[in-house]
Amino acid sequence: MVVTKNSKKRKLQGQGQVQSSAATTSATSVKGKDEENSALPSTVQSDNMEPVAKMGRWVNKERVLVFSSRGIGSRERHLMRDLRALMPHSKPDVKMHKSEKLLEINEIAEMKNCNKVLFFESKKNQDLYLWASNSPAGPSVKFLVENVHTMDELKLTGNCLRGSRPVLSFDSSFDELPHFQLLKELFTQIFSTPHNHPKSQPFIDNVYTFSINDNRIWFRNYQIVEETGSLTEIGPRFVLNPFKIFEGSFGGPTLWHNPHYTSPNVYRRAMRKALAQKYAIRHHNKEKNEERKTTLGPTYKKDVTHDVFVTIDSSQID
Repeated sequence: MVVTKNSKKRKLQGQGQVQSSAATTSATSVKGKDEENSALPSTVQSDNMEPVAKMGRWVNKERVLVFSSRGIGSRERHLMRDLRALMPHSKPDVKMHKSEKLLEINEIAEMKNCNKVLFFESKKNQDLYLWASNSPAGPSVKFLVENVHTMDELKLTGNCLRGSRPVLSFDSSFDELPHFQLLKELFTQIFSTPHNHPKSQPFIDNVYTFSINDNRIWFRNYQIVEETGSLTEIGPRFVLNPFKIFEGSFGGPTLWHNPHYTSPNVYRRAMRKALAQKYAIRHHNKEKNEERKTTLGPTYKKDVTHDVFVTIDSSQID
């Protein structure tokens, strides 16, 4: 095969073009890499951020069993529902029959894996009692619940996040007497939401207040509106009149008895007696007035001209 000079030149020119194109592509690729490296930041933004804190362990395993006996009214049932909504660590149960003994509640709490109990007991379909107990070791307290007002009934403007952790505020009178100190510790363990509870929220936006007035415990629930401390009431409202403190759970020796406590039966009997006494006094005064009129006659001076215009029949004339 004969190779001419022109063919050699064309071959050399083609090789030069390939080499130049390869050089240009390598140069452009290096230039593009340099531009990318210059555009990317030297450090990633996530490296400067703090790591997300992991949720702590759920150490406090307090669980509260909230249920009632049969025979409670609609208002009491709504109060029980409000307390369940306020406490994410509470557990419900069916109504307990009145023929069952109170000591069986400890077995129910054990089956529900609860160590605190709030039991609403109804008497005569008009009296509501509340048992607050540390199951199964004790102690337990029996209250008479008075002046009940639920959230739906009050329709207040306050509101809070469901499942949020509350702040418990106690009156200074709780530190003065031993039985009030025991009640303070029992309320703290029952109403405080455990830290890192699965159903709780990591927010604090409401306050439970327990104040003592007239030998009774007044409960209120407020919303924390601003950081300055302004509050707005949420509800519910109720008053607890402590009756007895027992050593055991739903029984046992009596540790303290309220000397100022008056049973609702005694109060109603006194009211009926006062009404009966009022009627007896009015009837007695009426009898005394009739007797005085018959014995003493008229109690005023008779006018001489009083009988001037009295007509006399012919039969009365002598």
